[in-house]
Amino acid sequence: MAPDAPHDRRRLLRLAAAGAATLWLPRGSWSQPRLSENPFVLGIASGSPTHDSVVLWTRLVAPGLDNAPVTVQWEVAHDEQFGRVVQRGQTQAVAELAHSIHVEIAGLAPDRWYFYRFMAGGATSTTGRTRTFPAPDAPVQKFRLAYASCQRWEHGYFSAYRHMRDDDPDAVLFLGDYIYEYPGAARPVRSVTGGWALTLEGYRGRYALHKGEAELQAMHAACPWIVTWDDHEVQNDYAGLAEGDSGPRVANFAARRAAAYQAFYEHMPVRAAALTQAIAGLGAGAEVRLYSRQRIGRLGTLILLDDRQYRDAQVCTRRGKPGSSLVDPAVCPAWDDPARTLLGAAQERWLDASLADAGPGWTVIGQQTLFGQLDAQPGPGQRLWNDGWDGYCAARGRLTQSLQRHGVANPVLFGGDMHENWVGHVKADYARPDSAALGVEFCGTAITSRSDGNAKIAARLAENPHFVFADAERKGYGIADFTPERLTTTLRVVEDVARRDTGIETLARFAVSAGQPKVERA
Repeated sequence: MAPDAPHDRRRLLRLAAAGAATLWLPRGSWSQPRLSENPFVLGIASGSPTHDSVVLWTRLVAPGLDNAPVTVQWEVAHDEQFGRVVQRGQTQAVAELAHSIHVEIAGLAPDRWYFYRFMAGGATSTTGRTRTFPAPDAPVQKFRLAYASCQRWEHGYFSAYRHMRDDDPDAVLFLGDYIYEYPGAARPVRSVTGGWALTLEGYRGRYALHKGEAELQAMHAACPWIVTWDDHEVQNDYAGLAEGDSGPRVANFAARRAAAYQAFYEHMPVRAAALTQAIAGLGAGAEVRLYSRQRIGRLGTLILLDDRQYRDAQVCTRRGKPGSSLVDPAVCPAWDDPARTLLGAAQERWLDASLADAGPGWTVIGQQTLFGQLDAQPGPGQRLWNDGWDGYCAARGRLTQSLQRHGVANPVLFGGDMHENWVGHVKADYARPDSAALGVEFCGTAITSRSDGNAKIAARLAENPHFVFADAERKGYGIADFTPERLTTTLRVVEDVARRDTGIETLARFAVSAGQPKVERA
């Protein structure tokens, strides 16, 4: 059968929908294989919250699972003892989607915490906690958002999540590089299994390795996650359908990307609607739509972007190889090409409309990387990284122009990718140091992934005065506390990423007052 046959596409669409739907199956039609081990070893998660719905996720892994579907029961309750059950149902975990499920629970009350669990094969999962966002028109006095990115297994333990759980956020904003396709890090703290992730089974194995980490499981079970990806969910520095520069070459990069995208979907608490043309469409380059917008009551709007899937390839890379480089824009004719895009034309239009409709309060934009210009060459001339916003300066200009045109209230950008903490101001024009500040940005460090250290940080801060703070050594996450009057962002860093029992400390804290696009040390 051809993979793009109409009835095959319809079947694969049904499979994706099956794991998201609530099915009321007669007990006699349940698929309940006898399992000798707990099938919930990869944990549970929730995500994609709205004011009245949330996605509940798990993936079954156990000896005895074959290609048959498995009926999974679920419950959502007001209390941890499940004495006041709000909803319950069953759904099917199918082998074609690695026995993962994405149950989309609707009809919940806004701004409420709930508890949930799954049952299958005679086993019951751990209990998770999730929440809905406030209603769009509701007053909100406070909201705590954790942000994180870049968790390379070989570079350390995910102990930061144990401390994040203690910080008790309302939601986690994960900004990319949940896995790395690499094996064989220099000086590894621990080693990955399975070699290079190149195939569906390879990516599934890498996610399963990460999902088995107790601290990460506990953080997923503590609150809903809002997730996007960067490059390492597929390949270092890939751009759209153009391959990157790491590992063995594959004959069909589109097929590799499709496998990686499917594995991402199978392991993340995202909605089935993200698969715009179902699983079958991925092999033909169909998108997985991750960009989204959600109100946090009257407190603000949370916008999530995807700057990897739709982008044009990087330009002026050394020796013409795929991927990224530091580039002198003065000798790169394509650098300022207005046709080049980081977000893709459709997402740019959607973002402009979203900013026009953002309303009062905070406008929070979660995206993958550093937004502000970062010149790595002291003194005259420039050296800019062509894989981030610097390499797509016309696209960045369109975003800043949109912020100005729509008079967007209190823009706050969160990013990742750099493995370093950077704090600064979003400028109207980075070529003019005296140009207006439009908002602020916090680019977070990594959960584990290494960086080059602080030797060059002082010089780079001097060269790029729109940044007020940077650190390229410590690993951890950020906590952003929003109130109607103030944003307080705390940079939390572990003492030693190579120790499971590592402690935590506050590296720095910053404050932004509503109506004033200025970040100050708190």
